[in-house]
Amino acid sequence: MSAPPLDWGRLLAAQLEYYWDTHLWPRLNGLTDDEYFWEPVPGCWSVRAGADGRFRPDGVTTRKSPAPVTTIAWRMMHIAVGCFVIRTATFFPGPSDPADADMFDPRHVPGDLPHTAKAGAAFLHDSYRQWHAHIAALDDEAMRTPLGPKGAYFSADPMAALIVHVNRETMHHGGEIGVLRDLYRARG
Repeated sequence: MSAPPLDWGRLLAAQLEYYWDTHLWPRLNGLTDDEYFWEPVPGCWSVRAGADGRFRPDGVTTRKSPAPVTTIAWRMMHIAVGCFVIRTATFFPGPSDPADADMFDPRHVPGDLPHTAKAGAAFLHDSYRQWHAHIAALDDEAMRTPLGPKGAYFSADPMAALIVHVNRETMHHGGEIGVLRDLYRARG
């Protein structure tokens, strides 16, 4: 008697869902603006208003080594935009998303990011829900299909590999958000 076939799509979507529901989303409860923008050390990357008044993340085009410490705002927007928004717009585009854009196209990045912790959490939640709904609906064939030109230099990789990467990034940066919240609370 053989085991039933494994539903990789359901398993990957459930992994992200469990992490979100059990670990990340509950850790954002009660997040204040002061905590959201708190810079634990000098030189932190954050989300800041530019001369035009629009909020954007620091260091998007910079590759510093080692990378600077980042604020909770920066980490939340990295997950929301870098993991969810650009991947959703690329692989599950809506009517206003550019059809010719790959997953590194800057046109996917919102021109203005949330200005408060409450708005940042809502934006992160909405971007997660959109990405999760799309990946949860993929069948086995879609999971195995290479990303193609929209995947840029990951074009030969299957959609499942991208989902594994997004899950890993979400968990990694979500854990950092948890540590920053612990440090903020314990700072005395």
